Amino acid sequence: MCEAVVDCPHSTPVWTDSGFVVLRNQNIKNGRLDLSAPSFTDEEHFKQRVRRLAPRPGDIVITREAPMGEVCKIPEGLICCLGQRQVLLRPKSGVNADYLLYALQSPAVQEQVRWNEGTGSTVSNIRIPVLEKIEIPRLGESEKLIATALKSIDDKIDLNRRINQTLEAMAQAIFKSWFVDFDPVKAKIAALTEGRDPLRAAMRAISGKSEVELDALPPEAFEQLAATAALFPDEMEESELGKVPRGWEAQSLDSVANYLNGLALQKFPPKSATDFLPVIKIAQLRAGHTEGADKAVSDLKLEYVVCDGDVLFSWSGSLEVDVWTGGRGALNQHLFKVTSSIVPKWFYLWATKYHLPEFREIAANKATTMGHIQRKHLSDARTATPPTEFLTQASKLISPLLDEIVSLRLQSRELAKARDTLLPKLLSGELSVEALAESAGAA
Repeated sequence: MCEAVVDCPHSTPVWTDSGFVVLRNQNIKNGRLDLSAPSFTDEEHFKQRVRRLAPRPGDIVITREAPMGEVCKIPEGLICCLGQRQVLLRPKSGVNADYLLYALQSPAVQEQVRWNEGTGSTVSNIRIPVLEKIEIPRLGESEKLIATALKSIDDKIDLNRRINQTLEAMAQAIFKSWFVDFDPVKAKIAALTEGRDPLRAAMRAISGKSEVELDALPPEAFEQLAATAALFPDEMEESELGKVPRGWEAQSLDSVANYLNGLALQKFPPKSATDFLPVIKIAQLRAGHTEGADKAVSDLKLEYVVCDGDVLFSWSGSLEVDVWTGGRGALNQHLFKVTSSIVPKWFYLWATKYHLPEFREIAANKATTMGHIQRKHLSDARTATPPTEFLTQASKLISPLLDEIVSLRLQSRELAKARDTLLPKLLSGELSVEALAESAGAA
């Protein structure tokens, strides 16, 4: 199926801050290429790395090890070179690249990837001769139809991901403007000083609209914006955090929310092979799922059980803060489950995220093999907390953003589950594309 199977250069790339993109194994996951955090090399070393074959749109990249067997397709418009422990596959003319991409992810093919034909044992890396002999099911005209059906699912997952990136950016921008920079309050103060309407000044600060655009708003939207602007005071007062809006309180993160550390779950093994909770560690938080996770007893105290929508914070190693949507699981040590009876979820989520760069810097400066923060750092991290009435009203605007983020992630989880269920059935012939189309039409 491939006209070329080319190994990567066996040398470490020369890294630069900008230039030509170098693919790294961490960019290749679940069949897609994620370049949200790209790596680069300069032109001289780029040319050296593409000497044998330069990746082009439609080529497939498969990771040889660490991890093994992850694949992605080179998208249109990307100029890049391989990093380390990767192989470039160039489909022959007439071979559907998307079909090859999905076939390589199927359980049957992945088993071939992991199995060493010579020794009859599993392996931790792929050798080129073994890769060249991997058998891919050939299904004639159905290959294009299968690829189209599966890609339509992935396209929806990708759309959800991009929508969530926008929603996340919106929510973080609102949090910083309202609760860190106090833009609406400062706008009111400036307006009073200049003899302008403080309410309209705050409305402009909140919405980013001009006076003319404010007047053009529908009455209902105008009234809602005015009600939001009215929540903000028009004075600042001193606090241990510095100046904060009048009536607001400078508080530590651990005084507005509870940061519950997980358990050493190796001490809580499951009682049976079927009755257990998957263990959520840092790796699971980063991956967003519990596939391949360790197992723990199912009857833990409820506070140590993680459910969809819970806020988790890995405080050791790789510091991350996120809303969990990977299904029910058990909270392992080195992870906080964050809750509060004082402020809404969106507030303690984005307040913790706001301090994350600071926490990462603290962890990076630890003279240990695994950087971490301590509880005192939660006490030292301050946030300006508004009165309960303000939070109640603000929740009407901000909570729906978080709810939509969680909803889209859960939808994507179900879509991925459907795709992974369909893939082996379509490739084995157990399910035909025609039957799938008829089923979708009936639904």
